[in-house]
Amino acid sequence: MTTAAPYAFWLAGRQATGTDSFDVTSPWDGALVGRVSVPDDAQVEEAVAAAVAAEPAFSATPAHVRAAALDHVSKRLAERAEEIARLITAENGKPLKWSRGEVGRAVSVFRLAAEEARRFNSGEMQRLDTDQGGVGRLALTRRFGRGTVLGIAPFNFPLNLVAHKVAPALAVGVPIILKPAPATPLSALLLGEILAEAEGLPAGSWSVLPVPNDRMPALVRDPRLPVISFTGSDTVGHAIADSVPRKHVTLELGGNAAAVVLADWSSEADLDWAAGRIATFANYQGGQSCISVQRVIADAAIYDALAERIVAKVREQVTGDPADGATDVGPLVSEAAAIRVGQWVDDAVGKGAKLLAGGTRDGATYAPTVLADLPADAVLATEEAFGPVLSLHRVNGAEEAFAAVNDSRFGLQTGVFTHDLQLAFRAHRELEVGGVVIGDAPSYRADQMPYGGVKDSGTGREGVKYAMDDYTYERVLVLTGLDL
Repeated sequence: MTTAAPYAFWLAGRQATGTDSFDVTSPWDGALVGRVSVPDDAQVEEAVAAAVAAEPAFSATPAHVRAAALDHVSKRLAERAEEIARLITAENGKPLKWSRGEVGRAVSVFRLAAEEARRFNSGEMQRLDTDQGGVGRLALTRRFGRGTVLGIAPFNFPLNLVAHKVAPALAVGVPIILKPAPATPLSALLLGEILAEAEGLPAGSWSVLPVPNDRMPALVRDPRLPVISFTGSDTVGHAIADSVPRKHVTLELGGNAAAVVLADWSSEADLDWAAGRIATFANYQGGQSCISVQRVIADAAIYDALAERIVAKVREQVTGDPADGATDVGPLVSEAAAIRVGQWVDDAVGKGAKLLAGGTRDGATYAPTVLADLPADAVLATEEAFGPVLSLHRVNGAEEAFAAVNDSRFGLQTGVFTHDLQLAFRAHRELEVGGVVIGDAPSYRADQMPYGGVKDSGTGREGVKYAMDDYTYERVLVLTGLDL
């Protein structure tokens, strides 16, 4: 996994190196994973100029060519799946079993994009003679690219969230400049290697530029990049949107996802299922997922029995070396991240929360933690933990439960454990979130469905087709003088 020579970056579809480099180290043991070459200002300018120059040719590239390129990427990701999974684990620290799942999802994302490329933009016909002035006229509406996309990806899914930015852009024929997270650029650079094998993509249609974060504002402000797709913290995301109010900006900013367990979810099997899913998906990426379970809102009728099971299931989570296939919870992305989580837990306990499990740190690893009686003024009550921390809340009835979910500045996804179909539809109607999952944790995501949030969880939607819509706009053609 290590190399002394810097990894090259991808400039307009070809490998290039700069004069500077930085090291990527393992969150688990600090070992060098790779040294990455950094593009200089002139090379960044070259990539942007090449992308803009490629826009006409790429938009005119036949759908079957774009689809074939995407199919190639999907196929090669599948062929190199174990290699890529181990690279994700090395640079990110997530357990190998979750890295393997991430690669599998990226395989699907590029396959879905290939399928959408073949059917996207077929157009919608409208007859206009519904009014007298429209006699002899017909409207054809198609979608066209807004222009080159700047994709800014996070560290927590260094392959799949990159795929969610790159694949839709290539599917609709708009160039993309990808900025991977500095902590985890190697998976994106390997994806570039596979993209370079694909035939038919015009030079300039894609670049992967591992520039430091302090150089990101210049790219964000560049008027030649009219579309920005950002996944990351709400602080950075809002700053980006505020700095470019006339650009088309999509933000996926995370949340503090709730799992609601209602009174009818009461059998032994029900409670065991809920507890297992909650414990797993509060900790499955070290809690570093936008839809990790952070809050459990349980009806008083089942609260005690559920809480006992959740604590037991959380204590069963295996922490340790992420390269070990038996590990459930690895390190956070850095020791600083684990220290911050520990400070927030200490803040909660100091203000009266009960510590039911965990609460300890070993380097970058923070033990899976459960809190009860979390006070409203604790940081964890209002902020995204982005760590393996879960809080339990007792409520009386669905109305109080749904109000508790909505009492948050975030609104990404919520899981609701209920057998009552009426309550399921009520949850869909009343919960102020981008997605409601019935009978499971809020952490479920299918890569073809719309994904995104409301309030401080962001704007716009990912999910292959929905991102393709986001990268394009409607343009109408009116045909006149027709004998219809």
